[in-house]
Amino acid sequence: MTDEPTSQEVRELLGFATQLAIEAGDHTLKYFGGVVSHDAKGDGSPVTIADKEAEQLIRAKIEKHYPDHSILGEEFGESNEGARVRWILDPIDATRSFMRGVPLYGVLIAIEIQGTSAVGVSHFPPLSETVAAGVGLGCTWNGTPCRVSAVSELENAVICTTDVERILSRPEGEGWRRLQQQVSFSRTWGDCYGHALVATGRIEAQVDPVMAPWDAGPFLTILTEAGGLFTTLGGKATLHGGSGVSSNGLIHKKVLAELSGL
Repeated sequence: MTDEPTSQEVRELLGFATQLAIEAGDHTLKYFGGVVSHDAKGDGSPVTIADKEAEQLIRAKIEKHYPDHSILGEEFGESNEGARVRWILDPIDATRSFMRGVPLYGVLIAIEIQGTSAVGVSHFPPLSETVAAGVGLGCTWNGTPCRVSAVSELENAVICTTDVERILSRPEGEGWRRLQQQVSFSRTWGDCYGHALVATGRIEAQVDPVMAPWDAGPFLTILTEAGGLFTTLGGKATLHGGSGVSSNGLIHKKVLAELSGL
């Protein structure tokens, strides 16, 4: 096999990643529906038994099928560092929502090949929604091709963020306020679900000023294949930049400009 991914390799990895996300999501549903107890991680964020078990489930199956691949997960770190193919896992993104019985949480799986994003899967177990993409293969929503919206003016756009107070406390806060005043309306359908809403054409932009690689994992591939953009606040197309903005592409520069105060 060459270093460059073939369409067949991407298709096979996408299918397997989608299967794993759904299986792990089904496992999380065993704990979902009420208030779930949790522990605090070193950074103060919560983690539940469901997070840990879901990641262990995914890891075990990857290690069985692809023992030479690397795995970077939110709960258990990185294994086999430096491999050609790296899986990036967030077994439950939006753990706080999950803990409260709110259905807007997701299982996120991304795959990098030679350091380049190649596969992205975001699965939302309580909603039975899966948004998935492979480089060169397009983006699907529950198996049907999907695209970002065609809205090109801020006044007609819907924008989202995960936590209004968090963004207002940051340098981008004033820019967020300016955006809110210009767009059709804003909401907090946040965390991973907001990015999936952009990819499926239901909103125009999602702004997350703080994102770890496993939070951003699938969305560079997903948004690109859906015809949109995923960048950092500084405009770099990477899932390793510490922040993330998804958009339909048509309003991306305007959103970044307002957030930066330019």
